[in-house]
Amino acid sequence: MTSLMALALGLGTAGCGPLLAGAADGIAIPAAQVDEALAASPGQSVAVFAGGCFWGVQAVFQHTRGVLRATSGYAGGGAETALYEMVGSDTTGHAESVQVVYDPSKVTFGQLLRVFFAVAHDPTQLNYQGPDTGTQYRSAVFTANADQARIAKAYVQQLDAAKVFKRKIVTVIANPTPFYPAEDYHQDYATLHPGDPYIRINDAPKVEHLKALLPELYSEKKAPA
Repeated sequence: MTSLMALALGLGTAGCGPLLAGAADGIAIPAAQVDEALAASPGQSVAVFAGGCFWGVQAVFQHTRGVLRATSGYAGGGAETALYEMVGSDTTGHAESVQVVYDPSKVTFGQLLRVFFAVAHDPTQLNYQGPDTGTQYRSAVFTANADQARIAKAYVQQLDAAKVFKRKIVTVIANPTPFYPAEDYHQDYATLHPGDPYIRINDAPKVEHLKALLPELYSEKKAPA
């Protein structure tokens, strides 16, 4: 389906959702009070975030300091149904997710959470994100270990207590689960299709919000998928 036809029908050009509204404005939020310390030497850690259509979430984390790779994919369901057409049926248990591989000597898990909650999505929207509806677009953090779970839960409590958002955060802090990379055509989608109406309206503003609100965590150089 062409972009013009999709726009006329009110649909995303590759099925991520209808063009009903633009991206939510980013919001300035405080840093996590509970966090890990920066590692003394370079290494690799992994985090998985779900916050609506993975195109925009991937783009945001690809421009986050210390991120080595950000890959679109699926978490929360089984391997046999980790396919875009099946996940889109809202029956597989998956969430569109982004696996973030990061250098813990350059960015902490708490700082990644700050990016996630501030600009990557709206954590108060239950089972939808902007124009996209269904449990596959739910807000979730699939923790890799007990430390990540502790930091994420503490940050949600901190933000809710401070009433940073007008509504309560609905993000699920989930147990570790396998991550399945999405099909090749979903990787780097925002970068490869900057003129796509869905990207211009819903996703490109998220990267600009990152640059404006969290310049210390923004990286002009894009990490690979």
